[in-house]
Amino acid sequence: MNVDHVLRVDCFPKPGQTITGSSYTIMAGGKGANQAVACARLGGNIHMMAAIGADDPGREIVQQLSDEGVDTTAISEIVNTETGVALIFVNDNGENIIGVSAGANGCLSEHRIEQNRHLIADANYLLMQQEVPEPVILQAAHIARENNTAIVLNPAPARYAIDGLPPVDLITPNQTEAEMLTGIKISGINSAIQASAILHDQGITDVVITMGQGGAYLSSMTSGQPEGLAVPGFPVKAVDTTAAGDTFNGALLVALAEGKSLEDAVFFANASAGLSVMSAGSQASIPYRFQVEEFIQCDREIADAVAVSPI
Repeated sequence: MNVDHVLRVDCFPKPGQTITGSSYTIMAGGKGANQAVACARLGGNIHMMAAIGADDPGREIVQQLSDEGVDTTAISEIVNTETGVALIFVNDNGENIIGVSAGANGCLSEHRIEQNRHLIADANYLLMQQEVPEPVILQAAHIARENNTAIVLNPAPARYAIDGLPPVDLITPNQTEAEMLTGIKISGINSAIQASAILHDQGITDVVITMGQGGAYLSSMTSGQPEGLAVPGFPVKAVDTTAAGDTFNGALLVALAEGKSLEDAVFFANASAGLSVMSAGSQASIPYRFQVEEFIQCDREIADAVAVSPI
């Protein structure tokens, strides 16, 4: 859970260069908080385990999450520390560069996770990111495994070597994170297949590699052999990609919890992420369920119109 400080710029500064931004905004963010908001707006029943500092910005974020419908009872307030902070540059192409100070996120402990083990035990899915300490991730995964709760890891920011990954059922790296985990540079479907195979070798059943407007590649070992599929993205004009990955993950989990196949869940997640990049901001850009459904319907109508149009 972070306080995001966002500066919009024409282009990213070079080392030693000072540039002037066109706008500056402070808003709620953090991968976990963004994904929780995405789950809530898209129809999921979501509990969040996290930590904030003993400060007003953190308390305001908790209140915003609660207003969105996220259960915040397992969010801890840590004394003598500050809520996490993210410094974000966004350029004219909607691309971003982010630096993070963990703050209270780094104080989330195994003990606090243990206190809320019932939330993990009662859930269908446990979705984790890597902006909290590694022992917390391992403890939460252990509780989930004991209670047959499906474990999903969004390895962001990527920090593990492949042998250091916690036990998970589904992993959702983007291209950069997949390369960091496997050593395979993701430049297309063939390289995504190679990276997925390495992740499967670690015991991970399902792999989804996101590739921006290129969509996503999914690979599943449920049949005992890898079965892969490329799911196209939606052609949109990107304004700000800051929360695209978080929106994707939240949407993916909501769709899976509703019983959709992995392919259909990835399609829904692609649409949700595509819609999010058309707006600026972190949580402000995350769409609601009705907006995604309208977006998908509009896309299908356009596709049908193109398909029947005379040459």
